[in-house]
Amino acid sequence: MQHARPLPDYLVRRYHGWKATTYEQNKGWYLQLMENGQNPRCMVVSCCDSRVHVTSIFGADQGEFFIHRNIANLIPKHTPDGNHHGTSAAIEYAVQTLKISHLIVLGHSACGGVQGCYDMCSGKAPDLEKKASYVGRWMDILRPSFEALPDGDDADRVRQLEKDSVVVSLENLMTFPHVKTEVESGRLSLHGLWTDVGQGGLETYDAATGEFSAV
Repeated sequence: MQHARPLPDYLVRRYHGWKATTYEQNKGWYLQLMENGQNPRCMVVSCCDSRVHVTSIFGADQGEFFIHRNIANLIPKHTPDGNHHGTSAAIEYAVQTLKISHLIVLGHSACGGVQGCYDMCSGKAPDLEKKASYVGRWMDILRPSFEALPDGDDADRVRQLEKDSVVVSLENLMTFPHVKTEVESGRLSLHGLWTDVGQGGLETYDAATGEFSAV
């Protein structure tokens, strides 16, 4: 590949630092992970945002979580059309092969994807409306939620849309036959969370009330 470049020096230095310290101090654990394979009990679908650090939030070790990240932590509806579906493939693998017990959808504050959806649906982001925009077409998953937002302050509406991204993803999960079967059998539980990046807060979604509350 003509366009591939060597790794930046600062990342090379960080790697060697990790190998000499964290890896060497936990070498047996890493070898065990390699030899025994992964056996996570939980899958987390979170946003690509670099500020969302899933393993740090829960103090998780390597091998504990099966993590899939995408723009705005969205899960599309089950669409078996033979095309490429990265998020759906990750869910299928986690549920059918890894046999996870818990599937978490984690939304967050100041989500750029959700803000983009809000701007697009408000007519303020014409580039996202273009058919060629991968981000725009992905955020169409959330468009119905925007249209259902109550009137009010823009900041409040965006925050509500951030939480709606979690709710619509939970709803869409139940359109996957293998997910629905596992949930109804009690072998799999779904969870919706939203984290405030700046304040370190965490809220959980209660399907019975339709509200988020502090953990």
